[in-house]
Amino acid sequence: MFAWWGRAVVRTRWWVLAAGLALVVAGATWGAGVFGALTGGGYADPGSEAMRAYERIADEVGREDPDLVVLWTGYSGTADDPAFRAAVGEVVTELRARPEVVSVVSYLDPQAPPTLVSDDRYSTYGAITLVDGDEDTKIAALRAVEDDLAPAGVQTHVGGNVAFLDQSNSQTEKDIVRAEIISLPVLLLLLILIFRGLIAALSPLLIGGVAILGAFVAVRALTYVTEISVFAINVITLLGLGMAVDYALFVVSRFREELGNGRDVPDAIRITVATAGRTVMVSGLTIVLALSSLLIFPQPFLGGMAIGGMAAVFIAMLAALTVLPAALVLLGRRIDSLRIPLPRLRRHPGEPGAGWARLARSVMRRPVLYAVGVILVLGLFAVPFTRVQFGGFDEQVLPADTPARIVAERIRGDFPSGPPAPIDVLVSGTSQAGAESFAARVDALDGVTGARVSGSRGDASVVSVGYDGAPTSEGARELVGAIRDLPPPAGAEVLVTGRPAYDLDLLESLAQKLPWMALIMAGATMVLLFLAFGSVLLPIKAVLMNLVSIGASFGVVVWIFQDGHLEGLLRFQSTGFIEPSNMILVLAVLFGLATDYEVFLLSRVREEWDRTGDNTSAVATGLQRTGRIITAAALLLIVVVAGFATGGVTVIKTIGVGMIVAIIVDATLVRALLVPATMRLLGRWNWWAPGPLARVYRRYGISESEPAPRREPAPVG
Repeated sequence: MFAWWGRAVVRTRWWVLAAGLALVVAGATWGAGVFGALTGGGYADPGSEAMRAYERIADEVGREDPDLVVLWTGYSGTADDPAFRAAVGEVVTELRARPEVVSVVSYLDPQAPPTLVSDDRYSTYGAITLVDGDEDTKIAALRAVEDDLAPAGVQTHVGGNVAFLDQSNSQTEKDIVRAEIISLPVLLLLLILIFRGLIAALSPLLIGGVAILGAFVAVRALTYVTEISVFAINVITLLGLGMAVDYALFVVSRFREELGNGRDVPDAIRITVATAGRTVMVSGLTIVLALSSLLIFPQPFLGGMAIGGMAAVFIAMLAALTVLPAALVLLGRRIDSLRIPLPRLRRHPGEPGAGWARLARSVMRRPVLYAVGVILVLGLFAVPFTRVQFGGFDEQVLPADTPARIVAERIRGDFPSGPPAPIDVLVSGTSQAGAESFAARVDALDGVTGARVSGSRGDASVVSVGYDGAPTSEGARELVGAIRDLPPPAGAEVLVTGRPAYDLDLLESLAQKLPWMALIMAGATMVLLFLAFGSVLLPIKAVLMNLVSIGASFGVVVWIFQDGHLEGLLRFQSTGFIEPSNMILVLAVLFGLATDYEVFLLSRVREEWDRTGDNTSAVATGLQRTGRIITAAALLLIVVVAGFATGGVTVIKTIGVGMIVAIIVDATLVRALLVPATMRLLGRWNWWAPGPLARVYRRYGISESEPAPRREPAPVG
């Protein structure tokens, strides 16, 4: 199959390159509009009780939460000074006259609550409701009025939901530019060192461009039918560039190897696609299938991030199997032109990679010692994950100097009365007296600091509940459960919403779907690896190793982002908890990534096993042949990921750090030590499959190239 594909690319190279160019042009023009088509929300389950209560309150009682919260602080005078009051009053009057604004609540209103002025009386905030509409409509309204929000002589910060979404979009674009500025020059330098030539070094970066721009086209098209998070752009760029560079590195390296063996260009392309191309396809599909498991979750945030990542990896894989081989046909031996003279590093005596072979043989002489030692080290890394604390998603994912985060933190810390995120209870189908009676029962619950009816319309009322502790605390979530357990008034319906309710519903929703996600990832990976290698035990072993590797990565993520280590180095402020949906996303990415390099190694090991039938020799030779190139690929991917880990959004920073840890663990402890050790312990059982499955593999397996003369396998045991 793959050899045929290589010959087809040779014949149709001009058509393939024309299609690739058309995709790039579409991505740079129409696809670039994806930035304005993405959303900043989607973290809640649309069917959860908290979400339904929020929508019912808006419909039946009236929405109380504003779109914008504008914080005004005097440089010298307090909010009571006439100049301060006059400046704020002028802005409020102008805003109320704007067609984009529905209402403005300020401390100057006759019935204004005292909570609108800070404890030191140097600050106040206004709550602004914009015209109804979707997120794009509200962001457009914000931009229309933002120049009118700042009174003369008063420091102004703009926060609230709409400002948070707008600033998230802007920060995402800044992070992408910063990541490219940091990573691309370093990538080019490393590629030049690896390939020792400029033309060969540029080819992976060109394929990365095709992958990113192609994914922009795919994702923008999908925004017409589903909601996709703005943070999908970071995932597209990270995975698109990272995996394209990895895949192109393997393809170009194998092509140059075949040219060095004396083959002509068409034959070298055929063998490259049949070997490295086949491995790239298995790796790409593994990551795509791992990300597809996120689609079962009801949160649009996870589904959108999955779509972005799947599009980027799939197009990177296709580009490496089509556009890159077609370009190599035209370049031919000119792939080695513009050579750059560089000093060669001293190698071990013998053929290249002999050091890797000796390492593999050393491990296989003491497989139990190495396996137990590596598992203990990875287990030590995973220990911090046992104390993980989960909390919701809010402005704290943005940098500390972002206006939306400044507003949220200042209001929480400097203003009086009540928690920053009260629990709201909709009591529908009863009188206000019935709602007040229910509020009295809520007020008697442990942990409640106050419960009152904050609004009523008809037979629907809202009970606002204050509580001890932070909105993200376990106690706040337990209080939500206690309120839901209270018997409702006769004939009434009670629904609970608010920040703690959203967090509780999110955790329960994720916990409900997580086993199905694990089943999809593990099942799809095992089926794909069986079709690739014809073994029953190797896919099971790969899944178990993935879990060990991911556990180590999760432990490091908790140690850094929850416990607050390396805050200065990574430029973030710990919230003391981990956002759970973000960890689900990291799980999917790392599961696919943890399989990636094992696929590259096992492909070469399987090739040697088919040729020699000697398991020990096959493992040693496979590691010897792939050790240097896989290490180079891991280093390049770390550079790509490190560029994004420097961004300001904690969501992407968490993914980046988790990926870096997983890459280092996989490229050193797992691939160099644990894989050889376990393969030595399994012996010939590595390649065992019962008769019916062996026939399935021979008939439907993803073969390396044209069928080779088969040898009789030695008996297992």
